Amino acid sequence: MSSLLTVNNLKVQFASRKTFATAVDDFSLTIGAGECVGLVGESGCGKTTTGLAIMRLLPGTGKIAAGNIVLDGVDLAGLSEKEMQHQRGQSIALIPQDPMSSLNPTTRIGRQIGEGLRIHHGASEADARKRALEVLEMVEMPRPAERLNQYPFELSGGLRQRVIIAMGLVCSPTILIADEPTTALDVTIQAQILDILDNLRKELGMAMLLITHDMGVIAGRTDRVVVMYAGKKAEEASTPELFNSMRHPYTQALLASMPNLENTSKHKLASIAGMPPDLTKEITACRFAPRCAYATDQCRSEEPSLTLQGEHAFACFHPTDGPKVVVAIAPSPGAVRSASGAKIELVRAEGLVKEFAVTGGLIRHKIGAIHAVSDVSFTLTEGETFGLVGESGCGKTTIGRMLVGLEPLTAGQIFFDGKLVSARGHKPSRVGRRDRQMMFQDPYSSLDPRMKVANILGEPLAIQGDGNKTQQRKRVYELLASVGLDRMAADRYPHEFSGGQRQRIGFARALALNPRLIVADEPVSALDVSVQAQILNLMKELQREQHLSYVMVSHDLAVIYYMADTIAVMYLGKIVEIGDAESVFRSPAHPYTQGLLDAVPVPDPKEAHKRRGSQVRGELPSAVHPPSGCRFRTRCPKAQEICASEEPVLRSFGVTQQAACHFPMKTPVTLGPRT
Repeated sequence: MSSLLTVNNLKVQFASRKTFATAVDDFSLTIGAGECVGLVGESGCGKTTTGLAIMRLLPGTGKIAAGNIVLDGVDLAGLSEKEMQHQRGQSIALIPQDPMSSLNPTTRIGRQIGEGLRIHHGASEADARKRALEVLEMVEMPRPAERLNQYPFELSGGLRQRVIIAMGLVCSPTILIADEPTTALDVTIQAQILDILDNLRKELGMAMLLITHDMGVIAGRTDRVVVMYAGKKAEEASTPELFNSMRHPYTQALLASMPNLENTSKHKLASIAGMPPDLTKEITACRFAPRCAYATDQCRSEEPSLTLQGEHAFACFHPTDGPKVVVAIAPSPGAVRSASGAKIELVRAEGLVKEFAVTGGLIRHKIGAIHAVSDVSFTLTEGETFGLVGESGCGKTTIGRMLVGLEPLTAGQIFFDGKLVSARGHKPSRVGRRDRQMMFQDPYSSLDPRMKVANILGEPLAIQGDGNKTQQRKRVYELLASVGLDRMAADRYPHEFSGGQRQRIGFARALALNPRLIVADEPVSALDVSVQAQILNLMKELQREQHLSYVMVSHDLAVIYYMADTIAVMYLGKIVEIGDAESVFRSPAHPYTQGLLDAVPVPDPKEAHKRRGSQVRGELPSAVHPPSGCRFRTRCPKAQEICASEEPVLRSFGVTQQAACHFPMKTPVTLGPRT
């Protein structure tokens, strides 16, 4: 395959007041015409910096200190800024990670997409608008003509990502750099976006560099994979070769850190201990040695060079043999039982309804309602984990907030330990709320940036009057130790910690009052797989030690499967399937559950190719005007006339499994009387 892009011995440095950090060091890469290469690694390993260096879009403190970047015979590193502007968008384009921060909120979509054509080809407004419509159709934008006149804030995350892809394609570049293009999206939308990128690459003959930290994303989408660690190449091979015969311990550890639906038993996740090295200091040894289980004195004193075995390259003195990692079994903590051996019910939710008013007009009167949660009922046994899974907007987080008393109920009742704690007009007790705590999705926005960690963790103790200052300080140190942080962390501010450390602090805050129930709202969605594994393992360990109960909210089915004993699948405010984790994931009854499972990225190239195109298509309907009958019918491949006129009820498909569907994936069963 002819080389379209060649990166030779690239070195990128970022300057600070006293020193500089070498974010990319002696890195080389080639991409052939029409080829898709995956660039994978943890946050901070240099992936995004490499992409920005290729685009010559490094921030002011960054510079290309050495190496060259040759695109179709042109050295981009040697071009002036004016010359490089002619290359960006026209020959090479970038899909940034966060579309909302990359789109102009004051400019209509059609004009933003056509801007590149006007700049590079001098197109008229009419021609640019016509081309904008063409590329929106190419990225499978629903109602593309209507979107041209809309603003970014009027679109969902998946639609905004389509706009960003369309902007990259408008001038028909020869190579596309996609930087974490699906990180914040639901699995269904993620699968659609990746399918679109893959189909467009093949139809248009483009090359693509796919940057991600998710091994499952690259498994079914790339021809070749480059693994990056601490600014250097750790391993490179064709995608099948890498997944079947990975040689670097870091690659092996990345794969082992992922919860995997294909595992027949729930093993403890093999998290990567420690942190990446400080890149402001000169490193003369193997950069992964401090975190590697195979490291020897040679690894700690010498830097390994790339070893070639055919077309498989790796930098390791003690290469591994394949993807398997031996880890300990992580048994379920199990339910807390009464003296008679029966499971103890901790939470019972009956007929939960939550509606948010939609206002309009000059006097802002109510003109409609968002039906966030519609008649949801379930129970949670003490000591177990109840998983709520579904796409964004299905009502998962709203239910979580209702359970801890942060959101009043429109209708329904919530019982905790047999006592009514929430209902319309019911006044909750402050004492009772201490047993129900929340672990928020974004720890950075939920932690006060002006407070030190000691004050953040001590605040609930002070409010509840638990002990004097000395006793509260002691409790703060105990909390930090329980989540794997040393006591020095107490005197630091949230911004001084990594994302994984901040999530540990958020967890410690939730544990401060010794609660019996913790609602964890997407607790690992923004974390690297290695840090994610640490948090999930920690949650399970503390659940066993403290007999905690969890309500786990997530759109990541692999995470939910690893953590939960019982799982409820939600769609547009309703539970469409509920049951024990094994039944729901191994033998789903509802087509929506099956579609979600098909959309999960699988770290296996063969299996990933089998699942292509079988996931749920389209966008979630409006919660203001949900579809009649079955709410899933507008996206369901099995929908018939009855689905539009009659709402399905929950039917049994086993002792613990129920689903609401007129045309289920398997035959319902009739159960006899049960106590």
